[in-house]
Amino acid sequence: MRFCSLPAIIVALVAASAFAQAPPKVVVPEGVIFERDIEYANPEGQHLQLNLAKPKEGSGPFPAVLCIHGGGFRAGSREGYNNTAIKLAQNGYVAVTISYRLAPKYQFPAAIHDTKAAVRYLRINSKKYNLDPVRIGVTGGSAGGHLAQFLGVTGDVKEFEGDQNPGVSSRVSCVVNVYGPSDFTKSYGKSVDAAQVLPLWLGGDLKTAMPAHVRSSPLNWVTPNAAPTLCIHGSVDKYVHHEQAEWIIAKLKASGVEAELLLLEGAGHGFKGEEVTKADKAMLDFFAKQLKK
Repeated sequence: MRFCSLPAIIVALVAASAFAQAPPKVVVPEGVIFERDIEYANPEGQHLQLNLAKPKEGSGPFPAVLCIHGGGFRAGSREGYNNTAIKLAQNGYVAVTISYRLAPKYQFPAAIHDTKAAVRYLRINSKKYNLDPVRIGVTGGSAGGHLAQFLGVTGDVKEFEGDQNPGVSSRVSCVVNVYGPSDFTKSYGKSVDAAQVLPLWLGGDLKTAMPAHVRSSPLNWVTPNAAPTLCIHGSVDKYVHHEQAEWIIAKLKASGVEAELLLLEGAGHGFKGEEVTKADKAMLDFFAKQLKK
């Protein structure tokens, strides 16, 4: 969930605007079909879209993976996960990267409603995209990691479902959470800019919006029905402390849910070089284990 200063927010919003005007070019390898700008939901006239990558060959139905971008819940773009979606397609998945409503205009739980609507969209359109509606995983980084984790622990929790694409389940089969937070009530003082960012999404700080901090924390929704989870985190992350991953993994295990933590020593918020290679391998191995049984 990278918490950023106000200038950084402005830069990110300008970048997001640029994406909307001229989406960056994507090199689509042989063997992959890539489609842009597919509308998956329209809450409050927002026309939310996704980009989709799928194998060109193979009989299917293929397992699917939903990718959720980060940006502190108030910035970022689905375009940032295009390459990940393509890589997943090369490995036999139908993968989508989605846009969702952003703060401060849209606060919690709007983004939750949107990600669940995206899962339901995939289920409803499983035949169209040749995907298996039973085998749907999710991944995301930072704020996207939080949203992915929230999907994993609140399958079919009515208060978070929203009203888009009704009639099918929003459950996911597994989660890969890349440095996403699990307990917002303990973010302040451990994240370099939580105090600037969280109130934008949750409508206040711990003094004025404690219930929203509690309800929006995945840690508080863990049950034995939660989805198997892999958390990938850097040991020196200044934006989301690695203990956030340790807490959710411990609670999932205590509830009898399969859960793993890959802690990358010396890595921060945003991986580089060999860290990227290790994280990508762990993600692909975990999805293969969970979705290709």
